[in-house]
Amino acid sequence: MARRFAVVMVAVAMGVLGVALASPAGASGITVVRPGESIQAAIDAAGPNSTIIVQHGTYAENVQITNDNVKVIGTSATLVPPAHSMPNECSFGDPATDGFCGVGVADDAGNVLDPLTNVSISGFTIANFPGSGIVFFGAENPAVTNVKAIGNGEYGIARFASTGGKIVANTATGSEEAGIYVGDSPNANVLIVGNEVSDNLFGFFLRDSRNGRVLGNNAHDNCVGLIVLNTGSNTSGDYTIAGNRMVNNTKFCPSDEEEGAPPLSGDGVLIANGSGNRVTGNVIVGNVPSGAVPFSGGVAVIDFASPGANPPSNNTVVGNMILNNRPDVFYDGSGTGNSFRANFCRTSVPGGLC
Repeated sequence: MARRFAVVMVAVAMGVLGVALASPAGASGITVVRPGESIQAAIDAAGPNSTIIVQHGTYAENVQITNDNVKVIGTSATLVPPAHSMPNECSFGDPATDGFCGVGVADDAGNVLDPLTNVSISGFTIANFPGSGIVFFGAENPAVTNVKAIGNGEYGIARFASTGGKIVANTATGSEEAGIYVGDSPNANVLIVGNEVSDNLFGFFLRDSRNGRVLGNNAHDNCVGLIVLNTGSNTSGDYTIAGNRMVNNTKFCPSDEEEGAPPLSGDGVLIANGSGNRVTGNVIVGNVPSGAVPFSGGVAVIDFASPGANPPSNNTVVGNMILNNRPDVFYDGSGTGNSFRANFCRTSVPGGLC
């Protein structure tokens, strides 16, 4: 039976709750939300093909988007958790935990039947949500630009089972999991450009997803700057990772037995069972572990021993500056077709890769 991703929908209308409504949309299809008004009410009233402009101020709410072709533009607006969260279509019957949630229609097995299309979010600071700052499920061409995601409990900006779109010129810091996440997407086809990620477990986390460009970003002071991870879907890779700065990712993250993750620290770019990735033209410097870890490196290519995951294969690491890491290049010898050439580096395990 088709349903949205959540089990329940909000049962009480915003008007019954006494929430102030936003100024209505005019002929242009533009709605302006002022401090004291509700972003959610504006989205619900405006419907598809609308633009919601949120004025400078602080808004305490969980916002869901289920209509196509919606633009939500903050003019230095801040979104924070409400005092009391209601369930929405991302929360599976529990109180909502995310800042913005954009969700398409899926069946009970999680197959996307009707994607949420052409939704964009820009110009917000989104802080301190117990879940993610922004999350998309089952979206087509979602766009997140010029957002600051700060201190959120899971991900700063995340997308699942989605394709197309972009994540551009954002800041994501202090996330317990990843600053920017792309997962469960056999054809992610995503553009990730000009973002800064810091003080997260993973700066960029590309898990069980394929096909994207990661260009001109800055990842620093995370446990891992960027990871491409295949957990057994064998649809992880084909990313172009170019022109980025992966610097001083020295934060220490202890092991997570529930996730089966070892302690992590000191990795600039980590390819764990991914395939067909091209790492080129990056500056990868000063990634040194700050605690005991089983592996580290400016660039590390490894078999993570995930059940059912093929070993890493056909990854190319070429033309990077990889210096002052411990070591600069680490390769456990697993898989086939992995190539390291023309990099400016000094140390490698095994020797001879620089």
